Formats: sequence, structure tokens, C-alpha cells
Amino acid sequence: MRSVSIIGIGQTPVGELWEHSARQLAYDAVSSAMADANVERVDALFVGNMLSGSLLDQEHLGTLVADVCGLHGVEAAKVEAACASGAAALRVGTMAVASGFHDIVVVAGLEKMTDTVGKDTTAGLATAADAEYEALHGVSFVGLNALMMQRYMYEYDVPLDAFAGFSINAHRNGARNPNAMFQEALSLEDYVRAPIIATPINILDSSPVCDGSAAVVLAPTEWAHKFTTGHHRGAVQILASASASDTLAVHDRRDPLFLEAANLSGQRALRQAGIRQDDLDFFELHDAFTIMIALSLEANGFAQRGEGWRMADEGEIGIGGRLPISTMGGLKSRGHPVGATGIYQIVESVLQLTGSAGGNQVAHARLGMAQNIGGSGATIVTHILGS
Repeated sequence: MRSVSIIGIGQTPVGELWEHSARQLAYDAVSSAMADANVERVDALFVGNMLSGSLLDQEHLGTLVADVCGLHGVEAAKVEAACASGAAALRVGTMAVASGFHDIVVVAGLEKMTDTVGKDTTAGLATAADAEYEALHGVSFVGLNALMMQRYMYEYDVPLDAFAGFSINAHRNGARNPNAMFQEALSLEDYVRAPIIATPINILDSSPVCDGSAAVVLAPTEWAHKFTTGHHRGAVQILASASASDTLAVHDRRDPLFLEAANLSGQRALRQAGIRQDDLDFFELHDAFTIMIALSLEANGFAQRGEGWRMADEGEIGIGGRLPISTMGGLKSRGHPVGATGIYQIVESVLQLTGSAGGNQVAHARLGMAQNIGGSGATIVTHILGS
């Protein structure tokens, strides 16, 4: 198997981008990544997306994006794994290059969520849950996370405002990210006064519905110097790619407060990379809801069960902390265009590892982990990148 590196990145701003179609967003991200990598042709294109069929009436998305980007004749496919579609597409692209089937591959993430009314978007997101045993009974995606958060607060005697530090950290970092949807800092008072949307989740516990696209270009590591010599950034190596699954329905799990797929994929990735948790300089986790942050930190062994929220309370997750998270705003502040989120995490990790993260730069960052969650923890894909 060949080692794989990222030689180019591209991203669009995240927001309610009504003036841009899905195909325009994809073109902007892919063309930017290819220009950044100084390549004009690629062998394959993989597009991570969740909702194009249900919200845009457009499947066959991989070929559409290839067509729009002028990549005629290449292998092209959409990859879907709910909210983990972006990272799942990256894993497919990584395996394609590592195996030698392809040499230069573009992986994009794309989602257009704001062209439909709220109830339709909510129904689309609910397809990440079990249709027969969760969604059919009226449990929205927010509702499922609210149930887990309620149980967590009960089991560990945690007050609601204990989660505030996660949102405050994300918005502090997002305020310095020009591509973030929300570029404004939050206070504890803002969090406490925020309206509840599904008890106990309030609006500041939740990532927004939004649009966006991001892309990366992959190549064999042994070729990377051909594309990055004289470049303003060097290549970043994909040291590990791992995926794991859990039951689709939360109620079928052995423990609904333990993200088993996060633990499995995270441990597999660490073994692949040949490193320990303490070697990581930052962690781009899936902060779609604040409860997912606590559960992710605990499942990956960065905190004891029921103690993940303390990492925010004690300042350990900030840019200068023990384990910086959501370094460019995360899903909460940068935004969560679901199928694109996993690629945004990778683009932002590349910025960190090449010293290009501006005011959010983690000092001396050499190793980073990105973890993308599909559904309520049913599919979790983990990548480790190294400078």
C-alpha cells in the first residue's frame, strides 16, 4: 500500500448561500483545490453528500460534479454515510490512491440545505436515523440528541450550563475564520438565555442548517514534492484512515452514552499511525451538538466517562489548551453542511499542520485527528494527518 498525501485544498464560505446552486458550490471548491495542487487532470472524483436526493431531487451527484468541473471521463461517484459522508468519501479516495488504482484523486464534500423549508430539511436529516423505529415515531435528529443529553445530565448529575464552554470555544475560534457562518463570540449569558429547541438542547448547543462545499486533492506521498515544491504550503500526509459502525437506532445500543464506533475507529486510526493519544496536537471532532462533544472526548479516551464537559470548564480545549478542538469554529460556528463537514474538517486540519491557520493557529502542530460522525453515532470515520 502506498502512503497518501493531500496536495491541494479548497473551500467555500459556509452559510445560507441562496445565490449559489449546489453545482456552483462544488465547482468553486473543486477548482480551488485543483488550482492549489497545480493539477489540471485527475483520475477520479468522489463526492461526499447526504441530502441531494431528498432536498434537491438530484442523485447521480458524482457525475454531475465531474461534468460541471470539466473532468470528463474520470471515475466519479457520490459517497453517502449520513453526516459522515465527507470523511467516508475521503476514505474511499485514500484507498483508491493507496491501492494504486488511481494516482491523483479529488475528494469533495457538498451540501445544499437551505433551499427547502425547515420541515423538509428536518425530515431529510431524520433519514440518518432508523426510519421504522425512530423517525416513524416522530423523533427528529435534534430530538435523539436531546434524549442522549437528558440521560447524560441525569446519569452524571451535570447541569445544563456545564456544556456552555464548548459553544463559547467554538464561536471564539469561528470569529477568526473568514469562511465561518457565525463570526461572533458568545458569552455564558448568551448561552444561558438561548431558547430551548428540544429539551434540554438550546439553540446554542446546536450546529446550524447551512450550505457549503470543500475539496482536497490526493496523491501518493512519494509524488507530493512534484506538486508542492515552491508552494506556499507543503503536503500533509494521511497517516491513518479508519471507520466503524454501531447500531443505527440509539435504543439498540449496549450503552447509549458510549460512542462505540468513535472508540473503535479512533483506536484503529491511532494504531495505523503508530502514535498515542498524547501525541495529538489537536482534535477536529463532530460538534453537531454539545452532547456529542462530551461523548466524543470520552469515547476517544481524552476524558473519563461523565467528565468530558470538564475539559471545556477547565480551559483544556482552547487553541492553547491541552487538546484544542473546533479550531476554526467547528460545526457549531463554522457550520455543518452535513455531507461536506468531514472535508471541511480535513481542510482545516491541513491549515493547522502547514502553519496556515492565522489567528487560530495551534503552535507547533504536527499531528491532528479528525472524526466525522454519521447519524447519532452509527457511522464514525477517523483520520489522522501529519505535517
